[in-house]
Amino acid sequence: MHDQEDQPRRLRIGSLFSGYGGLDLAVEHVFNADTVWFSELNQPVAAVFSRHWPGVPNLGDITTINWHEVEPVDILIGGFPCQDVSTVGKRAGLAPGTRSGLWAHMAEAIDALRPEWVVIENVRGLLSSPATRPPAEGDRHDPRNPGDATLRELESDPWYLGDLAARPLRALGAVMPNRWLC
Repeated sequence: MHDQEDQPRRLRIGSLFSGYGGLDLAVEHVFNADTVWFSELNQPVAAVFSRHWPGVPNLGDITTINWHEVEPVDILIGGFPCQDVSTVGKRAGLAPGTRSGLWAHMAEAIDALRPEWVVIENVRGLLSSPATRPPAEGDRHDPRNPGDATLRELESDPWYLGDLAARPLRALGAVMPNRWLC
């Protein structure tokens, strides 16, 4: 018989935009992991999540979390709002002030927590929706976010992620920057 100490430590999951926990169930199963905290703003939905994961704390509103005070995790998961990048939505893209723009808060969590794995769930519209580039220090904003960029220009090359500052940035290019693809 083996002691608990002989068992490998299960991976820990931090969950963002958790909803009812569908993504959590899948990731727990695939990675043989445990969800140790979640972030869900909608209280009735968070109550359902808490019923299935009793004792797992809800960090609440992702825009108010100090990631330097959060328990580190091995896997960070989330399905940030898709309304602005969905092909059936308004196509506002990833931009400050949009619901899909909440992605920036997940990016902050990734940068601060540096998990071994990140699992992001979203819609196909990330391949064709625009994103607003944050201004770089000493860089002019206009060429980074050309006003004449159209969805047709974005669709001409379905895997172009917008690496050049003078080209439109695709939402997927904002979600998967090279610094995370190591």
